Amino acid sequence: MKYILYFFACLFSSQLMAQSFNMDELIEVESKSAQARMNFSTNSNTANYDLTYHRLELEVDPLQAFISGEITSYFIAKEDLTEVVFDLASNMNVSGVEQDGVSLSYSHTGDELIIDLPQTQTQGTLDSLSVSYSGNPVSSGFGSFEQTFHNQNEIIWTLSEPYGAKAWWPCKQDLNDKIDNIDVYITTPEINSQGNENIAVANGVQISEVLNNGDKTTHFQHSYPIPAYLIAIAITNYEVYSHQVPNNGNPFPIVNYVYPENLAVAQNDTPVTVPIMNLFSSHFLEYPFADEKYGHAQFGWGGGMEHTTVSFMGNFNRGLIAHELAHQWFGNKVTCGSWQDIWLNEGFATYLTGMTVEDLDGQQSFKNWRQSIVFSITSEPDGAVYIPAQDTTSVSRVFSKRLSYNKGAMVLHMLREKLGDQDFFQGLRNYLTNPSLSYAYAKTENLKDELESQSGLNLTEFFQDWVYSEGYPSYDVTYQQDQSNLISITLNQSQSHNSVDFFEANVPVKLIGTNGEEMEYVFENTQNGEVFQENPGFEVAALEINPDFDIISTGNDVLRVEKTNKNQVILYPNPVSAQLNLKIPSEIKVKQLVFYNTLGQKIKQIKKPKSSISVSELASGLYFVNIITNNGEENKTLIVK
Repeated sequence: MKYILYFFACLFSSQLMAQSFNMDELIEVESKSAQARMNFSTNSNTANYDLTYHRLELEVDPLQAFISGEITSYFIAKEDLTEVVFDLASNMNVSGVEQDGVSLSYSHTGDELIIDLPQTQTQGTLDSLSVSYSGNPVSSGFGSFEQTFHNQNEIIWTLSEPYGAKAWWPCKQDLNDKIDNIDVYITTPEINSQGNENIAVANGVQISEVLNNGDKTTHFQHSYPIPAYLIAIAITNYEVYSHQVPNNGNPFPIVNYVYPENLAVAQNDTPVTVPIMNLFSSHFLEYPFADEKYGHAQFGWGGGMEHTTVSFMGNFNRGLIAHELAHQWFGNKVTCGSWQDIWLNEGFATYLTGMTVEDLDGQQSFKNWRQSIVFSITSEPDGAVYIPAQDTTSVSRVFSKRLSYNKGAMVLHMLREKLGDQDFFQGLRNYLTNPSLSYAYAKTENLKDELESQSGLNLTEFFQDWVYSEGYPSYDVTYQQDQSNLISITLNQSQSHNSVDFFEANVPVKLIGTNGEEMEYVFENTQNGEVFQENPGFEVAALEINPDFDIISTGNDVLRVEKTNKNQVILYPNPVSAQLNLKIPSEIKVKQLVFYNTLGQKIKQIKKPKSSISVSELASGLYFVNIITNNGEENKTLIVK
């Protein structure tokens, strides 16, 4: 969805261009935006018809917070109708309603515009009417309709999320009835107060621009289903430039509308949109609105809003570009069907931002990205990806960075690892093109069905554990290796929350040899105490669980069990990052530990060590530990992370 943080654009527009992608800050304000949406009750009086078309003919002057216009709406009766109700803020003034040139009677009470039809419109029939109106819009969403300035130039822009569309035009705010297509005509003064040309922006493709006695009318057309809150306009003295997306021989433009004072910075930042577009298109099929455009329009908030075909942007940070672009597939083409399924929008947009890191920065950076995501998820022991019904009125729960965004993203990564790239991405393409979901709404079970159908796997247990239930696993691993190098690995698991008895998972394990050899395995772990045997072909010095952060897990302990001598001292965990523990048999007294690097240089010496010692000062790498006891000497290998 949208990332929103208000700044006074007239003072700080240049600083906005350089902002980093601060997810914490942006989600916090997005949560506040959602509060109005949650408190809004869908008007049941608008539920008896389906919208098919809107023509918005609007007149605005960016110097004034005022709008006038005529909205023509086509709709199909779902039952016999004698009246039609639109949502329109009470401070807006309706001057007339017509149908086929005939004036209709109406009343405007509260935020309802109630129109009396001249005769009953029977169920299943299509009809239309036009509403003429004007007024000074009052924001009822997050911004809704704003008039402000940047660098002394006036600007008007809209942001109707969550339910702000009714503040500036008569509409239907029900999120379950997308409008099939729209035409938007924006008439503005050709020249602004500073002598600069006004440029208008809206959804879809620009059809025409007509000058008439100092005014300019710009016509945009959008031919895909769209909810009212994603319809948007902006007008100011934009500089306009484009990037071309090849799109397999069917090119389309990325059109950027930028404040002139920020042009140089924007032109440096926005070209990355093309490789990100190519990445998403290669995995999820063609950009959903390729026969129109994609675009960015700078506006007076610090984050962004994924208006269909044109994201309104407070800055052009790469992470924000990727997140808002991802929503064109996951959020705009297929929209989550309820608050409980918000991760279908936000988890996907977060994971696609991670995929951008993978593609543009490489695997190590992608691993680092996953590590930070896993640390966020496991910072608390509870929480599910799917929102419980009783929590759908809690803004902080619905827009939880840890759960809806980060855990949702990691669940997608785990599904990718489980299914493999071919079935995972094909399953998502099937999800996006399913006729009942495409340009419509989806629930979590719809995604599960598509992935199961493509892969042939039963994902019921996976979704139950990782999506619908809470928490994550921690692993307690023991291993031992015989003289033939056959290694036996025993996996035991504890859960951070009692909603899950056992997390079935494909557990990644890395074996590290005494000479630096490495071997990786993925074990399908379905029960506690499960033993896996492999022969890596070398002597194992250490074992790592989840080394690349491919699953949600933390607090994992690894213990090597020596078969040959019960009186040996055991060092764990291994690998270790900060605190090393010693398991010392009762009959053994340890006199000292001596740490050597791979060059044989003495690095650390500890006399009469206790059961736990700090190794945080040691650099990452392989060490040899000489253990001097009352029973002789032992030598161990240790890996410090």
